[in-house]
Amino acid sequence: MDNVDLNVLRQVAQWQASGHRVVLGTIVRTWGSAPRPPGSSVAIRDDGLVAGSVSGGCIEDDLVDKARAGALATGVPDVVRYGIDADTAHRFGLPCGGMIELVLEPVLPHTRLDDLLARLSRGERVRRVLTLATGAVDLQPADTTDELQLTNTALTTHHGPRWRLLIVGAGQMTQYLAQMATALDYQVIVCDPREEYATGFDVPGATLLRSMPDDTVTELQPDGHTAIIALTHDPKLDDLALMEALKSEAFYVGAIGSRANQAKRRARLIEHFGLTEAQLDRLHGPVGLKNGARTPPEIAVSILAELTAVRYGYRVPEPVMVREQSGAAAGCVA
Repeated sequence: MDNVDLNVLRQVAQWQASGHRVVLGTIVRTWGSAPRPPGSSVAIRDDGLVAGSVSGGCIEDDLVDKARAGALATGVPDVVRYGIDADTAHRFGLPCGGMIELVLEPVLPHTRLDDLLARLSRGERVRRVLTLATGAVDLQPADTTDELQLTNTALTTHHGPRWRLLIVGAGQMTQYLAQMATALDYQVIVCDPREEYATGFDVPGATLLRSMPDDTVTELQPDGHTAIIALTHDPKLDDLALMEALKSEAFYVGAIGSRANQAKRRARLIEHFGLTEAQLDRLHGPVGLKNGARTPPEIAVSILAELTAVRYGYRVPEPVMVREQSGAAAGCVA
C-alpha cells in the first residue's frame, strides 16, 4: 500500500466518524493499460464525495452516481468490471481493450478499519482477508508474499511499509533523498555514527540510527524490497555498508562518488573485504541516472529515478549528451 491509498483509509475513518456511509473500492485486476495498479483504492461517500482514484475520473463519476442513488449500499462486497468492450472502455476513459475490475466494499464495523489503521500507525505490515460473501475482515501478520489475491470467496491485500531504503550518511543530500523517498512509499532509515552529521538531521517519517553501517545492514536483514545507498564519501563508513549490502538480497545497492573513486572502491572491496566480481557487479556507482544532476536535490531525483527503474525491472541505457553543458558536471553522479 502506498501513501496515497493509506490516506484514503484515513479519510474513510473520518467520514465514518462523522456519520456517513462509505464504500471502499479496490482494484483487483487490470487488462491492457490502466491508470493505477491492482491494490489501488477509492472511497465514495454517500453524498458523492470521493477520496483516492482508480481511473482518470470517469469510473469515479459512475461510482458517485451509484452512491447518490443508493445502489452501492448493498451490505456485502461486490465485484464489478469497467471497460469490457471497446465502447465501454472509451466511455470510462480507458484505452481500447483496457479493463479494470474492482471490489466494492461497504465500510461497516466488521470492516475493522480502526484496527487496521492502528496497526499501520505502529509500522506493522498487515495481511487483510476480506470474505466476499459477508464482508467480514480478518487481519493477520503479513507473510513473505505481498501480492494481491482474489478468489471466488476472498480478497487478500497487504498493507503497511513494503519498500525500505537504508541511507548511510546524514548529510545535506540525505535530507532531500529521505524526504522524496518517503513520498514514494519507502520506509526510510538513515544510519550515521558521526556526531557532527547526525545531530542536525531531522526528516519527518525517517528513522535515524547511530550504529555502525555494517551492523545496521546486518540487523536490517535486507530482502528483495530493500535498497541501500552509501552517501558519506568516507570509505571507512561506505565500504563497511557495501561489504554487507552486496552480499544481501537487497534489490538495489548504490554508492556516491566519481568513476575514479568507484574504481578505487571496487579494488578495496576485493582486496580487503573479499567480495567477488559478481557481487561488485551489483553495485550502482556512480549512484543514480546519468542526467547531468549537480545540486543535492537534483542528485536525489536522479537516484530515485534509477531506484524506480530497477524496482520495476527497467534498465536505462547510458545517456547521450546532445549539447555541451555550461559549468562543471557533477562528479558524484555523472
